Amino acid sequence: MHINKVEICGVNTSELPVLKNDEMQKLFTKIKKGDNIAREQFIRGNLRLVLSVIQRFNNRGEHVDDLFQVGCIGLIKAIDNFDLSHNVRFSTYAVPMIIGEIRRYLRDNNSIRVSRSLRDTAYKALQIRDQLINKNSKEPVISEIAEQLNLPREDVVFALDAIQDPVSLFEPIYHDSGDAIFVMDQVSDEKSEDETWIDGIAIREAMRKLNDREKLILTLRFFEGRTQMEVAEEIGISQAQVSRLEKTAVKHMRKHI
Repeated sequence: MHINKVEICGVNTSELPVLKNDEMQKLFTKIKKGDNIAREQFIRGNLRLVLSVIQRFNNRGEHVDDLFQVGCIGLIKAIDNFDLSHNVRFSTYAVPMIIGEIRRYLRDNNSIRVSRSLRDTAYKALQIRDQLINKNSKEPVISEIAEQLNLPREDVVFALDAIQDPVSLFEPIYHDSGDAIFVMDQVSDEKSEDETWIDGIAIREAMRKLNDREKLILTLRFFEGRTQMEVAEEIGISQAQVSRLEKTAVKHMRKHI
């Protein structure tokens, strides 16, 4: 995805105007009176806002032209619903609308297909969540959302899980200029006790070649199914150190298997 290309959907991005806040207020007043020319000027004057938002999604493999068009739909919806009396900058109001429109597009076009009924339930649940947050100033629990929707709690959880974007097990979540920690490093190995390789003689023999700390880390990680964070807390070292020691220990074991 090439965000820096000059033309997107036939629009020369280098020539897009930038409206000042007072200019936008004047144009918006005209828009509310039905001035279509002012509306077009307002849209064009905020296309750079759309460009800045779609950069957040540059790792999704989507074509930039498609994201730009969807972002423009979000921009237009923001214009249609914006109210000057709220006394907030238009960009503050528009950015969440543009992001929401792009996320809906990505979910609806995900290679993992989710039924329309599930998506509708999930979106209604998200709307109820926002309403409850505004009302109570705190994050609601799933049972509160389910009660508002008159649905079983399990149905709401299933619907919300269904619209989540899949995450690669090899996606890095932390690194300290050394070895990166990946999502897979945070996952407990709950099935490890049933895996035949753990009980193999070769594995036990190889573990005898390790020092006490390496043995402890591998035992906690693969025999007891702990995450690296849990191991780090028990041993009293950083998670990054656990990651490095674990990889080193596995590398040593492979030499003896």
